[in-house]
Amino acid sequence: MAAQRTYDLVLWGATGYTGRLVADYLASSPRAAGLRWAIAGRDRAKLERVRGELAAAAPALASLPVLVGDARDTASLDAICAQAKVVCTTVGPYAQYGSELVGACVRAGTHYCDLTGEPHWIRQMIDAHHDAARASGARIVHTCGFDSIPSDLGVHMMHHAMRERGARLARVDAFYGESKGKLSGGTFASMLGVIDAARADKQVRRVLGDPYGLNPAGARGFDGPDQKGVKWEPRLKAWTAPFVMASINTRVVRRSNALLDHAYGESFRYTEQMSFPGTARGLALAGGVAAAVAGVVVASQVPALRKRLEAKMPKPGEGPTAAEREAGYFVVRLFAEGEGGMPRLLGKVEDRFDPGYGSTARMLSEAALCLAQDPLDGPGGVLTPASAMGVRLIERLRAIGMTWSVEAA
Repeated sequence: MAAQRTYDLVLWGATGYTGRLVADYLASSPRAAGLRWAIAGRDRAKLERVRGELAAAAPALASLPVLVGDARDTASLDAICAQAKVVCTTVGPYAQYGSELVGACVRAGTHYCDLTGEPHWIRQMIDAHHDAARASGARIVHTCGFDSIPSDLGVHMMHHAMRERGARLARVDAFYGESKGKLSGGTFASMLGVIDAARADKQVRRVLGDPYGLNPAGARGFDGPDQKGVKWEPRLKAWTAPFVMASINTRVVRRSNALLDHAYGESFRYTEQMSFPGTARGLALAGGVAAAVAGVVVASQVPALRKRLEAKMPKPGEGPTAAEREAGYFVVRLFAEGEGGMPRLLGKVEDRFDPGYGSTARMLSEAALCLAQDPLDGPGGVLTPASAMGVRLIERLRAIGMTWSVEAA
C-alpha cells in the first residue's frame, strides 16, 4: 500500500489543541524523519496558519501539504483517505464527528487511529465496519491515548512477561496511582456525550453496562461490573476508588484478548481502579473521588447543575501550557497472576508528562507512526492497540522514555 499512496500519514484535526500537539511531535521527532505527511481539516486558512508556525521551527515544512475536507462530507473524506496509508484523528467527540471518517478509511483500506473513549460509538463502529475492514485490510484502532494504551498494552506486556516465565496469565488488576495533570476538555465533552446517549438509548445503556460490551459475539468471561465504592487493597496497602476511565479501558482489554484468540486465556480476568495512600487522608481522597464520579453522572442530568459543571471544566480545544504539560506525570501498577496463582508479577507503566495532553499526544503520534512504518502481523478490522500493534508499540513508547517494566511481585 505504501508505494501506492501519496502520504504515509494524514493528521486530521491539526488545528485543534491536541491535533497541534501531534503536529508538533511529528514536526520535531527524529522518529518521523522522512515521513510523507499532510495536515487536514475543514478550514484551509487555519491549516495554513499551523503550517506556517511549524515551518518557523522547521523550514522544510513550509511546503507541508494541506488537505481540506469536512467530517460530514463523504466525498471529501474519501478523497483524503485514498491518498493516505494512515489517518490519525484528534477530532472528537467521535460519536458526533468521527463515523464518516472511519467509513472512508475502511473503504480505502487505510489504517486509522484516534483518541476516543466512547464505548457505545466503538460498538457502533465494530458492528458497522469490522468485517469490511478485515476485507479491505484497514486497521481501525481506537483508544490510542491515555485511554486506553496504558491499560491495554500494560496487560499485553504482562502476558508476554508471564509467557517468558513458562506460565499463562490468569488475571491482572490495574491501579492508576500518582498523577498530575488536567482533565482534557475533549475527554470531558465525550463523557457528557456518553452520559446523554445512555440516558436516551436503552441499547447504549446495555453496551455500557456489559463488561464484555466490545467483544465479538459469544466471547465472554467471568468479569463483573467495575468497582463502585471505596475498598482496601492489601497488595498496595492502599485505598482504592472507581476509575472514571475503567468503563472504556476494561472493555478494550477484554476485546484485545478475544481478538488475539484468547491469548490471555478464556478465563482471564481484569479489573481497574484508582489507588490512594493507605492513610486517613488517602481514605478521604478515595471517598471524594467515588462521590465525584457518581456526582458527575447526576449533575449532568440536572440542567442547572450541568451548566455549573460545564463552566468549571475545560472546553474542547483548551489545555495546559507547555510548562504544565511537562510538569505532569502518571503511574499505573499492574498486579498479574499466572494460572494457579503463580507466578505473581508487578508491572509499571509511567510517563513524565501530563497524561491527558502531553503523554496522550506522544502515545497517539507513536501509534500513527507504528501503523505507517512498522511491519505488523494480523488482519485488518476494528482493532485495539494491543491486537493491532502489541509489542512493537510498547518498544516505540519505551524508546521515547516511557516506563514499561515488569518484576516479581
